[in-house]
Amino acid sequence: MNLKLSKPLAFFDLETTGLNIATDRIIEISIVKIMPNGDKEIKTKYINPTIPISKESTEIHGIKDEDLKDKATFKEVAQELHSFIEGCDLAGFNSNRFDIPLLAEEFLRADIDFDVSKRNLVDIQNIFHKMEKRTLVAAYKFYCDKDLTDAHSAEADTVATYEILEAQIGRYSELEGNAKFLSEFSQMTKNADLLGRIVFNKEGIEVFNFGKHKGKPVVEILEREPGYYNWMMNGDFPLYTKKILTSIRLKSKM
Repeated sequence: MNLKLSKPLAFFDLETTGLNIATDRIIEISIVKIMPNGDKEIKTKYINPTIPISKESTEIHGIKDEDLKDKATFKEVAQELHSFIEGCDLAGFNSNRFDIPLLAEEFLRADIDFDVSKRNLVDIQNIFHKMEKRTLVAAYKFYCDKDLTDAHSAEADTVATYEILEAQIGRYSELEGNAKFLSEFSQMTKNADLLGRIVFNKEGIEVFNFGKHKGKPVVEILEREPGYYNWMMNGDFPLYTKKILTSIRLKSKM
C-alpha cells in the first residue's frame, strides 16, 4: 500500500437530489474506510431524502423517488454513519467542494456537530487536476487502466477513487503517502468554512470570499456592519458556514 496512514482514511461518495449544498439531500452514501494496516471496511446506504429528486440528478445516477420511499432518512442513520467515520481523515473526488460540505449539512440538520477542523481532507480530483486535469472516468483509465463501467454508483465511484489515489502516490515521486501532506496538497484555497465563503488570507486572518466584502476581514465587517451577520444567518448559506461565522463572531467578543 502506497498510503502511509497514522489513522483511518475514509473515502466516500454521495449521490444526491441535486447540487445545492444548502437545500439538497443525500440519497446514497458509500464509505470505504482504509485502516493504517491496509484493512478495508465498506458501508453503503440508500437514504430517503424526504424531498423530490431532481430530474437532472435521476438522469445521472438512475435513482428515483420510488426507489427510496421505504429507506431510512438521514437523521435515522446519522449516528451510525458518524460513528463509522469517527477519528477518520476524509477523502473523495471533488469532496472538498461538494461531498464534505453536503455531508456536514446533513449531520448538522440531524443535530450532530460535525467538525472537520481536526481532520485531513484529501480531494483526489484536486490532485488529479494539478497533475493531469481530467475527469473521474478519465482518471480511472489514466491511472488504473480500467474502465469505470458503473460510474455514478456511489460504491463504484468510491472504490475507484481509492484506487486512483493509490496509483497517484505510486506515479508521482513528489507525493507523500500520509494524509496530512495529501490534504494540504489537494487544497486549492485555505478555507475557514467548507465551501470557501470564508477563507484565510496570507496572514491567517478569516476574510470573506464573496460579495461586496470579498477579501475583507470578517471581524472587521461584523464590527462595522452588525446587520451583516443577521443577513447571512437568515440567508441561504450552508449551516456549516453559519457555524463558522458564529464562531468567529463569538471569538472576537472574548
